Amino acid sequence: MQNEDQRNILLAVVLSAVILFGWTFAQEYFFPPSPEQIAAREAAQQQQQSQANIASDSSIPEVPGGTNNLLKLIEGRPREEALADAKRITIDTPTVEGSISLTGGRIDDLVLKNYQTSIEEGSPNVVLLSPAQTRNPYYADFGWISSDRKLAVPDNKTTWTTTDTSLTPENPVILTWNNGSGLKFERELSIDDGYMISIKQRVVNTSNGIVDLAPYSLVSRTNTPETLGYYILHEGPIGVLGGSLTEVDYSDLKEDGNVALPSTGGWLGITDKYWLTALIPDQSKEVSTRFIYSGKNGPDRYQTDYFYNVEAVAAGGTLEFSSNLFAGAKEVPLIDQYTDDLGIQDLDLAVDFGWFYYITKPFFYALHWLTSIIGNVGLSIMALTVIIKLFLFPLANKSYVSMAKMRKLQPKLVTLREKFGDDRQKLNQEMMTLYKQEKVNPMAGCLPIVIQIPIFFSLYKVLFVTLEMRQAPFYGWIHDLSVPDPTSLVNGFGLLPWGIPEADTLIAFLNIGIWPVLMGISMFLQQQLNPQPTDPVQAKVFLFMPLFFTFLLGTFPAGLVIYWTWNNLLSIIQQAVIMKKAGVPLGRTPAETKS
Repeated sequence: MQNEDQRNILLAVVLSAVILFGWTFAQEYFFPPSPEQIAAREAAQQQQQSQANIASDSSIPEVPGGTNNLLKLIEGRPREEALADAKRITIDTPTVEGSISLTGGRIDDLVLKNYQTSIEEGSPNVVLLSPAQTRNPYYADFGWISSDRKLAVPDNKTTWTTTDTSLTPENPVILTWNNGSGLKFERELSIDDGYMISIKQRVVNTSNGIVDLAPYSLVSRTNTPETLGYYILHEGPIGVLGGSLTEVDYSDLKEDGNVALPSTGGWLGITDKYWLTALIPDQSKEVSTRFIYSGKNGPDRYQTDYFYNVEAVAAGGTLEFSSNLFAGAKEVPLIDQYTDDLGIQDLDLAVDFGWFYYITKPFFYALHWLTSIIGNVGLSIMALTVIIKLFLFPLANKSYVSMAKMRKLQPKLVTLREKFGDDRQKLNQEMMTLYKQEKVNPMAGCLPIVIQIPIFFSLYKVLFVTLEMRQAPFYGWIHDLSVPDPTSLVNGFGLLPWGIPEADTLIAFLNIGIWPVLMGISMFLQQQLNPQPTDPVQAKVFLFMPLFFTFLLGTFPAGLVIYWTWNNLLSIIQQAVIMKKAGVPLGRTPAETKS
């Protein structure tokens, strides 16, 4: 039975690692979709081909900037030079600055005022959107499609006119263009103090005939951005369509082809780890949405777009549609505010809280609240760890009491193993009898570990996917909690007069910082308090676990390693107090060492 107990503990540790690093990859197997989700997917697949046919039908021209208009970009032009090509309306708010080109009316210049590319002094602000002529174009575009291909509608070469010079929270702008055939197009834009731009597209028919029109919106990105490549984080095309979250990897869109889905409301766009550009249609209207890849004759290009159903505009009539564009940082409180105030369906899913959403998101708000009080994210992580420890105290206490009892039985178990080692069945019977006599449940120490896995993983997700840790300093040598510990074992943690290996070299795995080493030591010390496996093979596996996790966590963000180290330290203190009360020695006994 002792053998089975140790196997269960080992299984719990391995399961923790599997869940930690492969949850998203395995979610389809462990958490299959509900019948409703399966039905929705099948319906979407059935409509995908017909929607694609509608989008490419000769009577409805492809959205300007689509797959038939690949940009032949290799090096691109300097951003400042491209911005000077056309007249522009400036954008200026407390959070963003940039401009809108009057040629095409694109929103293709957006810089985030509150975020820098690095922690270095004088580091430039994060550039979110850039014009088409630059090296990595990324922009939002709006326009109209018609069933009459001869009808002149605004496109990316249209020169819009306006009397306004800047777009601010206090000053919306109106762009106008007349097609010369009795249609006057207007685009009214307004912006708030955050990252939301509201767009009203309006057409006035002053001709004598009826015209068929529908507006569209798109986000276009050229060249595949560098991504982290973690299973627990999605980066790429994303949306809530048909009531379900849809995530498409860049590689999948490139290999599997375009995706077309109908939706009423929802949103779609392109996400990075911390930034999002999302199109938000009228939540009450049906739209046709698409995720598009094109790059056979040029650089990789990704586009997300939607268009409404075509409507007839009578002579003297007006057609107007309202939509929104979110372009900025994925600040959870602000996104939640937009979700509620604007009635946007599940916009908060743009932050990848994962399958443990109902644990992960409360953890985020707890960390956010603690940071507002303490003022340091690292200390907030430690404070939140203490709170979680207090909440789980009864469960952990039960686990440690069980471990303490198992430690007291260790000499007797070793004796039984020496006596009945060749008779496995007899050994298990004698161990079971011993457990009953001493009133010990060997499984009691395993179950709490398994129950705590979702809690640990949820906190891990919070620290990994949210903005809280980005460029947040701690103390000493930790200036950014979102990147690995910058010290290295190779140069004696900065004491030796040489640098550290580059990330792409063969010995880069030796870049183990001080905090990962402290974590490994804390894990080893905690291991000494646990019952020693009687199986020699299992004992050796457990002996190398701290070393394995030290190298593994050497590449993790420092904030996560600090959390894990602090959590281990609190566990050691709690377990040591319980063992002392139970009269169990804290160190390994000679009998345990011998085993």
